[in-house]
This record gives sequence, structure tokens and C-alpha cells, in this order.
Amino acid sequence: MDASDSSDADATDAAAAADRSRGHDRDSDGMLAEQLLRLTRRLHRIQSRQLEPIGITPAQFRLLRTVASYDAAPRMADLAQRLDVVPRAVTTLVDALEASGRVRRAPDPDSRRVVRIEITDEGRATLRSLRNARRAAAEEILAPLTADQREVLGGLLSALVDGMPERHC
Repeated sequence: MDASDSSDADATDAAAAADRSRGHDRDSDGMLAEQLLRLTRRLHRIQSRQLEPIGITPAQFRLLRTVASYDAAPRMADLAQRLDVVPRAVTTLVDALEASGRVRRAPDPDSRRVVRIEITDEGRATLRSLRNARRAAAEEILAPLTADQREVLGGLLSALVDGMPERHC
């Protein structure tokens, strides 16, 4: 081992010790990540179960929410960009939502080649139902927590979300 190997090892040991002193043990961070993934999967399963009677998938719900978030009817390309998916995925979701009467394709008044996606009254009613299902799923997940614990969790989640790059949906 030469002097540079020794100084690299010392720096690594010092960084690990600093992480541990701040409570950032890599094993516990890994466990936290695993717990968050398990919680996310559980929430997704609960939400899917509650969305099933409404006849919509979580992906369709996300697209419907996204369409509703625009001031003016978005283009398919706008939706693909905001959802960070390929345009073909948006087409498939729009097809299903259009078949159920929740959205409709409308021509763009300024360009015959552009198609805009509008939410229908049925889509708005579905969104209201979906928001209730989402609240019920959250309540099921949060049931074991006291009000104080929920408040602490909310603060921690806000800190994590605020530390992430902005996403639109």
C-alpha cells in the first residue's frame, strides 16, 4: 500500500464516520429506501383496488388529472412531456379514456394537424370519485399513525419532495 492508498482509505473512513455521526449509516439509508419502496407498492395496490370499481387504471387516473390541470386543452405531445412518457403511451391512455367518455379529442382552432385533449363532464365526475378513492387509500395507509405522527410524517415527506426536481404531476 502506498501513501496515496492510505490517504484514500483514511478519507473514506473519515467520510463514513462523519455520515454515521450525522445518523446517515448506509445500511439504514438502504433500509429506509426499501421501506419507502414497499410503502409505495402497498399504496399502489390499495389505490388500484379502489379504482377498479370505477373502471380506471392508476395510469389513466394520472393522465386524467394531468389533462384537468391545464388551463386550456393540451396537445398529446404536451401530455407525453409532462408525464415523461413516450407519445404512444399517451395515445393508448387517451384511447381508453375517450372510449369511456372521460376525455375527447378536439381539433386545434389554429392548426388542422394538432389534436387537443379535453376533459368531459364524465371525466370531471370520475376525478371527484377518484380523489375520494385516493383519500380512502391514504387513510388506510395512515390508519396506524396518530395525528402527531401524521404531522411529523408530512413534514418529512415535504422535505424529501422539496429536495427533488420539480415534476408537474
